[in-house]
Amino acid sequence: MTALPLRPELQGRSPYGAPQVPARYRLNTNENPHPLPDELLADLGAALGAAAVELNRYPDRDAVALRTDLAAYLSRSGTAVTAAQVWAANGSNEILQQLSQAFVGAGRTALGFTPSYSMHPLITAATGGTFVDGHRRADFTIDVEAAVAQVRDVRPDLVFVTSPNNPTGTAVALETVTALHDAVDGVVVVDEAYAEFARPGTPSALTLLEGRPRLVVSRTMSKAFGMAGLRLGYLAADPAVVDALQLVRLPYHLSSLTQAAARTALAHTDALLATVDAVKHERDRIVAALPGLGLTSVPSDANFVLFGGFADAPAVWQALLDRGVLVRDVGLPGWLRVTAGTPEETDAFLTALGEVVAPAHLGGWAP
Repeated sequence: MTALPLRPELQGRSPYGAPQVPARYRLNTNENPHPLPDELLADLGAALGAAAVELNRYPDRDAVALRTDLAAYLSRSGTAVTAAQVWAANGSNEILQQLSQAFVGAGRTALGFTPSYSMHPLITAATGGTFVDGHRRADFTIDVEAAVAQVRDVRPDLVFVTSPNNPTGTAVALETVTALHDAVDGVVVVDEAYAEFARPGTPSALTLLEGRPRLVVSRTMSKAFGMAGLRLGYLAADPAVVDALQLVRLPYHLSSLTQAAARTALAHTDALLATVDAVKHERDRIVAALPGLGLTSVPSDANFVLFGGFADAPAVWQALLDRGVLVRDVGLPGWLRVTAGTPEETDAFLTALGEVVAPAHLGGWAP
């Protein structure tokens, strides 16, 4: 059989995906564990029913009403954002893909600081570009001087900065973002998928947008809003960036139903974000419990915790799964990642983890 003529830069790669294996407690994909409030579900039914009446017509290809609502939500943080500065797509992944299509592409380069979101290199390759690894320190922070020197040398067309970072949870200082922006002529994308979970005093890169037309801040409704199944991501940037993305977006890329559901969810912002503090409490509870188990964690501004100190992380992953708890093996030797869930899920995780690591304190543990 003749092999498919797959593009060389895609050959040998694996598609993105987290293992979806049966488990009572699924703490591997950073979802918000809290169900949507009843009043939102009722309004969603009505909104989707109204939108369905005109499904024979194409949706608003520019999603103007949705972008207006998203701008109003972002402006609540104290940084004024207009609808002309906002763009929306099917999850933040499509936002990142459109950015790569517009500003990277064949013969161009994107740079990111790994370990970070594993889709950044894949999106770069899928759009024909070359991904350069900027690396991080052993504590998973970015060495600003080294990073600035590297971007000046590489001169990437796009720089990914994930804050809070996935899978480590670490936030990136705004001084680092500005230093990178000022050192490169390309677009700097600050991926803030987990921004709403940041600890007090952690500012958003939204505050840096004014006067920086090459700076982009991407967000999602999948995490804090608990709408992972909706697939709605968005960005804030200079209006010229939004205009550029309309050159590469597919026609009518956001369905009428998606736009209606997202606008309805935004009308219930306060109720949806009321769960954020509860998730942060469980995150901090996990962090506080780990030293007592002889483990360590990375300070987290997200809804998950990277924890480690294992000689054989995959074996620990399997031992936890055997006890009904599914966490994420992110491929970092000695480390695993757990999503902050409900109190019941945290109890189950800590109990299972205690059972797994307790023998190690006595020496010679192997699951």
